Amino acid sequence: MSLARLSASGSLRGTPSGSPLLLRLELIRRGQIHNVRPLVAHRSVTSPQCRSLQTTSRTLVDKNNTNKKFSPQPQPVPLSQIPRLILGAAMENLRGLKRNFRNGTFKTMLRQNPEELVFALVLLAALAVVMVYIIRLYFTYFYSEQFTKYPPPVAKALRRALYYSNYHPDQQMALKYWKQALELCDELHLDNFSDDVMGIKIELAAWLEKIGSYENAVKVLENLSGDCRRWVDLMEKNVKDGGKIPPSLLPPVAPQDPAGQSPAAKKPEQEEIPETIWGRRTRILGKPEEAHERLIWSVETALNELRRRTVEGLKEGEGKWMSSEEIGGALESLGHSYETKSQFHLALPLFFQALRLSQHQCHSATIMNNIAICFAQHPIMPAGQSQVDTLMGEEVASATPAQKRTAYLEAAKRWAKNARQHANEPKGDERTPECDQACATSLCNLASIARLTGNVIEARRLFEKAIEMSRSLEFEEGVNQAEDGLQALSKSS
Repeated sequence: MSLARLSASGSLRGTPSGSPLLLRLELIRRGQIHNVRPLVAHRSVTSPQCRSLQTTSRTLVDKNNTNKKFSPQPQPVPLSQIPRLILGAAMENLRGLKRNFRNGTFKTMLRQNPEELVFALVLLAALAVVMVYIIRLYFTYFYSEQFTKYPPPVAKALRRALYYSNYHPDQQMALKYWKQALELCDELHLDNFSDDVMGIKIELAAWLEKIGSYENAVKVLENLSGDCRRWVDLMEKNVKDGGKIPPSLLPPVAPQDPAGQSPAAKKPEQEEIPETIWGRRTRILGKPEEAHERLIWSVETALNELRRRTVEGLKEGEGKWMSSEEIGGALESLGHSYETKSQFHLALPLFFQALRLSQHQCHSATIMNNIAICFAQHPIMPAGQSQVDTLMGEEVASATPAQKRTAYLEAAKRWAKNARQHANEPKGDERTPECDQACATSLCNLASIARLTGNVIEARRLFEKAIEMSRSLEFEEGVNQAEDGLQALSKSS
């Protein structure tokens, strides 16, 4: 019977009323039956080959659909799960080797594939060593004293801050946890002037400098320096006025944990003497900054504090102050700062004081070279305006500018020769690389002085000797300085 006899109106003409198939088709066309069952459910005359082909095709389609529906997409393995997966694989290999030993198949494997078995054992041993090293590195760093000395919430925030700062760089996350660590320090009432809390701020400034945020790094350090100086000024004012020291200036009491015991009660062997207000003052004053203004402040503070202790004696709990070498280092740093500003007349007195406090001959030779440089470039100033003129005598103070220039160059030559002599004297263990570098620098300084006095031949000889010596010492700065001197000598001649 043909379906072409269906009319446009949907009526069936000449169709037997009892034909179920056509009735079903008509109902489907009219939309009265929605859940259509496959027509293949009805019996049909199909060859075995067709049935086999239909079954196979349907099976393949079902398998493909099943795979598309249920096979999940491979997810990337988190970085934190990699050590666990490696450890699991290593343990599985160990269990496999253990089973082989029990089953007696290890000897069989050794006879059949000795090279592969030895390679597998070596690889497994190397993997075990690497895993032990990683685990040890993790616990020795993230659970070292630098973290455990903080309360657990602060330590947790610091671990995450350092992780996102150094190991998995993410500036937003790192800044978030740095701020969180400082906020937790305030919430837990930690001492803002303790080395631990100030260390967090200094580390934050170092990270900001590392990522190129120099302005914010400077702000952090300036705020820290300003807080310390304000605390010292307020403390000294209260002590001078004889008033009672406010609680805000006193070191806070160690916080209690939920169990009701302080950290000191848990570890009596690590109990420390409580810090006094004078001890805190000493610790805060002992953190000078590197900027020129901070160098001036640090030198003045160091000398004033040394003078106060000499006159008044030590207060209770003050502790030690800066050693003579440390004060000499501060004087030398300030002298170098004046050198960069071409204020050699201000740098000279500082280098003289640093030389007086120096206790190592090699470093003394280095300071002598600095003195020679300052004399060679000392400006010509009116009488009475330079401390060096007073030290050199009335003849220099009242001399003409040309005579002063000659006197300065002669003094520079003497100090450069003294530096070379002091650098050559130490022998054995007393001789350090600083002695060799000071010797090469003195040759370069003598060459520069010879050039300024017009002795071109001597200047060239000394420059070449300085280059040769600096290269043998792998002293790159000395090589560059001598080569620059040779170029300047060639241009002037």
